[in-house]
Parts: sequence; C-alpha cells; structure tokens
Amino acid sequence: MRVPLSWLREYVDLPATETGRDVQAKLIAAGLEVEAVEQLGADLKGPLVVGQVLTVEELEGFKKPIRFCTVDVGQANGTGEPQEIVCGARNFAVGDKVVVVLPGAVLPGGFSIAARKTYGRVSHGMICSGDELGMGDDGSHGIIVLPPEHEAGADAVELLQLVDEVLDIAVTPDRGYCLSLRGVAREAAIAYGRPLLDPALLDVPGPNAFGHPVQIADPFGCDRFTARTVTGLDPEARSPIWLQRRLQKAGMRPISLAVDVTNYVMLELGQPLHAYDRARVQGTIGVRRAEPGEQLTTLDGVSRTLSDEDLVITDDRGPIGLAGVMGGAHTEIDDTEGTTTEVVVEAAHFDPLSIARTARRHKLSSEASRRFERGVDPQAAAAAAQRTVDLLVLLAGGSADGGVTQVVAPSAPHTIALPADHPDKVAGVVYGRETVVRRLQQIGCDVYGQDELIVTVPSWRPDLTDPNDLAEEVIRLEGYENLPSTLPRPLPGRGLTDRQRLHRRVGRALAGAGYVEALNYPFLGEAALDQLGLDADDPRRTVVTLVNPLSDEEPALRTTLLPGLLGALRRNHGRGGHDLALFETGQVFRPTGDEKVPARLPADRRPTEEQLAALDAALPHQPRMAAAVLAGAREQTGWWGAGRPSDWADAIEAARAVAREAGAELTVRADQRAPWHPGRCAALYVKGDDADGEQILVGHAGELHPRVVAAMHLPERSCAMEIDLDLLQRAGDGIARAPRISAFPVATQDVALVVDKPVPAADVEAALREGAGDLLESLRLFDVYENAEHLGEGRKSLAYALRFRAPDRTLTVDEATAARDAAVALAAARTGAALRS
Repeated sequence: MRVPLSWLREYVDLPATETGRDVQAKLIAAGLEVEAVEQLGADLKGPLVVGQVLTVEELEGFKKPIRFCTVDVGQANGTGEPQEIVCGARNFAVGDKVVVVLPGAVLPGGFSIAARKTYGRVSHGMICSGDELGMGDDGSHGIIVLPPEHEAGADAVELLQLVDEVLDIAVTPDRGYCLSLRGVAREAAIAYGRPLLDPALLDVPGPNAFGHPVQIADPFGCDRFTARTVTGLDPEARSPIWLQRRLQKAGMRPISLAVDVTNYVMLELGQPLHAYDRARVQGTIGVRRAEPGEQLTTLDGVSRTLSDEDLVITDDRGPIGLAGVMGGAHTEIDDTEGTTTEVVVEAAHFDPLSIARTARRHKLSSEASRRFERGVDPQAAAAAAQRTVDLLVLLAGGSADGGVTQVVAPSAPHTIALPADHPDKVAGVVYGRETVVRRLQQIGCDVYGQDELIVTVPSWRPDLTDPNDLAEEVIRLEGYENLPSTLPRPLPGRGLTDRQRLHRRVGRALAGAGYVEALNYPFLGEAALDQLGLDADDPRRTVVTLVNPLSDEEPALRTTLLPGLLGALRRNHGRGGHDLALFETGQVFRPTGDEKVPARLPADRRPTEEQLAALDAALPHQPRMAAAVLAGAREQTGWWGAGRPSDWADAIEAARAVAREAGAELTVRADQRAPWHPGRCAALYVKGDDADGEQILVGHAGELHPRVVAAMHLPERSCAMEIDLDLLQRAGDGIARAPRISAFPVATQDVALVVDKPVPAADVEAALREGAGDLLESLRLFDVYENAEHLGEGRKSLAYALRFRAPDRTLTVDEATAARDAAVALAAARTGAALRS
C-alpha cells in the first residue's frame, strides 16, 4: 500500500515539521511494516511552468518528425516573449496548455536543462511528458496536455503535486484495514495522539424502493450489497489533475473518470467498488454461485470458464462480473466511445474465503480481491457508494438518482469477553484496566465492564477474534520496545528427556569425529529410490504421499536419510569439496498399513485424550535415525606422512561411535542390502532385552554399490552408514559410566585362531569374551591373514590381543594363561577355531 503523505495529512493533523521518515518510525513502532519512504521531486528544481502553444512548425529532412514550437509562458522567462522550443512529440496542437521546463531547471535524475542548438534551431527549454517529470505511468506516454483553465506561466510543480513523500507499506494479511488511507490514518492518529477525520462519516440516505433492483441468491457469499445510480454524466468529462496525481502516487494508472473515482474511493476507504454502464445492464442485478462451465469475459479480455464455487454478479443475460475480483467486459464503461451518461455504482461485501479461492483459481489477483480476502469493513459499503456518487456529481456534472438499494443480511456485532488483567499476564507488565480500556477504544472497540470486560470489535477489524488478539493490540500500542527482557523460569524437575540427550550426544560425537551436520528436507521422490537400487518389494519404497507437496518431483516423506545426505555430498563435491564427511539425525516415516483416517479435531476447545490418541494412531511409524556419508581422504597427506582414503571401515566406526553414546555394543556381520556394495556391506546388530538375548538389526554400513555411485553422480568409493537411534536407546545402558581404574598391572596374551572364511569375526570375538571371564579387560582384533599354502584352502587366521587385569591383585602368569586357554576352548567349540601353530 502506497500512502502519499500529503493525502494522509487530510485525515490526521500531523505536526507540520514531521517528515515521511518520522511518520515511518511511528507507524513501525505501532506494528506496520513501512518498507520505504519515497521522496518524490526531491531533486527537482524549477522553473517548471504552464505554457500555451502558440505556433507549431513542422521541420523536414530528419529521420523522425520534429516540430519547432513557440510557447507562451507568461512572465516565467523574465521577458514575457514566446519561448522557442524544439519537440518531437505529436500529441498536442496549437492552443493546448502544456508543461514547460525552462533553462536552469533540473529534472528528476539530475537532468539539467539549458538552451541548446538541435535540428538546426535553438531550443530554449523542453515541453515535458509525465515520465520525464517522474509522475509514473499515466497511460498516455506523451506530452502532458493540461485542462484549458490553467493560466500560462503558473507554477506547474504545485499544480502537478510533484513534490511529496510516499510511504510504502507491506500490509500483512491480518491488517487488511490498512489497505486504505482511512486505515493507515487511524494508526497514525493513535501514534500521534491526534483525532481522526474519518472520511467514512458521511450523511447516507436510507434505502428505498426506487433504486436499481438487486437480488441476492447467496447471502453467505454476499451479506451486503448497495447500489446507487448517477444520471446526466458528461461523457467528455475527464479526471482532474489532483485525482490523477493521487492515483499515480498510490501506484495506480488513471483510466477514465468513473473508473478513477471508484479506485480513488477504494484507496480512501478500503471498500472496492464497481461502476456499470447502466445502458448495458439488463434487468435485475443478482449475486449467485456460477453454473459449472458458465463463461464470462472479464475486463482484461480473457474468456473464463467458471466453477460452481465462483461468486458472480449477474443481470438477466447471465454473469456480468466475477464478484470481488473483476468486472465483466459486457457492462464496461467504454471511455473511448464517450457515450456513458448513466452509471450504476456497486458497493458490496463478499465472503473473504470465497474471493480468495476464486482469485487463485483463475490466477487473477486484483486490487479488489486483495482487499476482500483480507477483510473489508462491511459497514463502509454505503458510505463508499455515497462518496462515489458525490465525486461523480461534482466532477462529471451528473445528478444523484433518488433511488437507494441496500440489501443487508442480518448479523450481530462480534463481542469478546476479556479479563481486564489478561494483557498484563500475556506481556508480563502491569498495564491496568484504564490503559487496557483506553487502547481498545482507540482502535474502535466498545468496552463495558470492570474486572471482566465485554469488548465489541469494530466492523473493520475481522482479525480480532479472541482475547489474545485484544491483548496484542494493547501491547503493540503501548510499545513492544517497552516490554522488559526476562528469562522464563523453568519448573523444577524438568529438562531434556533421555531421547533428547541421546540425540545431542550423538551429534556431538559425530562432530567430534570430524563429521559436519547437513540438514535436509524430509521429502523424496520415486527417482531417488530408483537411484538407490531398492528392490520393488523393499519396505523403504512404501511411502507417505503428501496432499500438497512443495515439489511434484518429491511428493513423499522420506523413509531413509540417505537420499538427502547423498544429494548434499554430490553438491559439495561438485563445488570443489572433495574430502567430505557429513551426518544427519532425524525422523523417517514408514507407514505400517494399519493407519486410519482421523476425525477432524474441534477448533473451539481442546481435543479429548481419546481424540488425541486417535490422531496419534493415524500417524505412520516415525523412527529416529542417524546417518553418515564419506568420500575422499579420511586422513590428509602432509609432512607428517601419507594419508588414507575413507573406506567401509570408517562408516562402521561412525556407527560404533553412535552406539557408544547409547551405551550399546554393536555386533558387525557381513550382509547384502541396497544401496551398499554386496561385498563391503556390514549389518549392525545389538543384543535384545529379552530373555534369550536375540540379536536385533539396527542398521547397515559400508561402501556404496558402484551402480548407485554412478546413478547419483557421487565420488568413487563413497561410503555410508544408517542406524536406528530408537532401537539403540532401548538396547543401551544409557549414559556410559566411567570405568573403575585398577592400580594393578595388566597381563597381555596374544592368540591367533584359524577358522573357516565364512565364520564372522564377531562370532569368534563373542566366544573369546565369554570364555575369558571377568578378568578380561579388553579384546582387540589386530590382524587378519589369509594364505592357502600355509593355512589351507578356505581358511583364515584372526589374531587377537587379550588384556587381563584383576581389580584387587597382580595376576600371575598361570592365571592369565588359564583365562586365555578357556577363551580359546570356547571359541573352538562354537566356531571350530584352532590355534595357529
């Protein structure tokens, strides 16, 4: 909303010294988003005067038409002699009044004017167009031709109102009343403590039976319709300069007198209006829903197929306008023909939701629809119609018809019960009842009561619906800057849950291991699942599809974190980051098929526990996952020595780091699962909490399949890990406890066991741990050896370092050897292991 300061001063007696910047600061403090203050004519310097064209000589021999003119500028040039000017425009003639800039003047943009020789003549000045004066688009794109009543030599700067300040306000959806001078003036009046000269306070005649007939078939869609008629209009009448300039400053283009007047009143009062050529309206004006497939050609010349949800204005022939959005071409006031002498003015109030949906359905946003969908004051319709009639009578010489049509659906004013101390509780500041009542009355509310206030909301504020809205009005008018900064006081015994603590510990652990967190959108498409090489029956292909996705290419919620992370890996690699380690923690969404459609929850009260439980039951399973991806060097090469590339073992180690934070111990086994390499994929297990201690699969880690790397354009030998945090938490011991440190020395025993190649190292390790007993402090696999000549075909050697320590004594060699032998014996019994000779 563009608000000229000169226009705003007509409704609020602002201090004469206040600039646009001062008003901007006041309105921002009141909660309006004043984005800029445009200084019109700030760099304009006169003389700029009215001139009358005396003679026009056509110059020949040039590539374009050139005219040599003499112009009467009165005494503005100091001599009273005609001013000689060369001009290329052709939209003026001898006798016309034009705008002349004389030598010594400076036009907007720093364009200095001086006498100069051009086209063989000397031009002493310039005849100006609207663009050259910074007036905006007036639709003519030529020289400004003024009405004949202006005297030659008069100051054109004041006449054309070229010097002004314009506030550019970004009106939020809840402040629709500020899409008018009336609304912004109300805020300025409150901010400055000055009275408001409300332009809607007009004497409006009551309805009678002589007005143009109107029939409302949908009172919900249109609850108020006022029709007024003006006859005897001068079809040659044009909008005066002051009216055109105000429209231009507000960002609208002057079109014709009737249209300009309706636009002017809309900007002034916020009520959209429409003027029909009475001769083109046949019979009763009606408001109804459109018939499916019905056609309407709107003022922009587009033929539109209507929906049965569209609200239309009709006459006896059918639709003549798209209600609240745009009028129809059949009843347009055609300024080119100059035949319109009778006009029917429409001022109505339409359902905001219906108008918003119609505008979006037809991709037709207009100044009227912007206001209706944000909420228009229904009480202003009659005043807006009267204001339009008055201006048409004044400017076009018409007469107001005595008939007044007003169709009003019965409605009661909206009231809200507000405890007088409610704003105090919301803001944490004691305002007191008097302040609360005063501020609510300033915005137009009627307030009654003492401790419990009954507040009647003004008709122009449909956004005020509950006590918190009223509290917000009190707080913003008292000043957000006056609210003290206080920290909330948490209740004792509350803090992060175990789930939240684990989430944070995992993030810190991976960050400490050199990974960088990358947060991705939780959406994916079928193409991403295809790139991962998932089988058709893979559970990860069963997705939750969104009704209104942000992108048609990613309409579903993710079932795995890998597509987003691998996409981030690809983008960073493409931008020159070749040594990468990224991680993400978050939820995935895996429907079970048992979800039910929940009932719609009530909006006027808190849902019951049963309703909330039904809502939760309708949600898909949402496990928390942690995932990491790697590519490039894991350790850099430098003066300290050779580095090494990241590989499948680093992905497994990332999973171990996550498991350690949950207090769980991972068991690693070879596996085959997309999108990992079939020979470099590890399945990650933890011990279950049931009696038999069955292993639970919690994730996978390893090197990605080459086909996946190629399909997703990833670096070679990229690796990844994904693990279920919820399963880890249930299997873990919680926060890791610090170990007890023994003061006695450690006894180390190494053992090399030969087993068949298919035997997992994890099974051998588990048997050694169990067989060694409580004296075993740690166990580490430090070598894997395969040689058919020394070990036999299909055999491998696993070498372990076993550390024994007792908490209360120094172990003897016999005790350590006995514990080692017991471990080897159990490993031999379970896995067929034999000591390597």
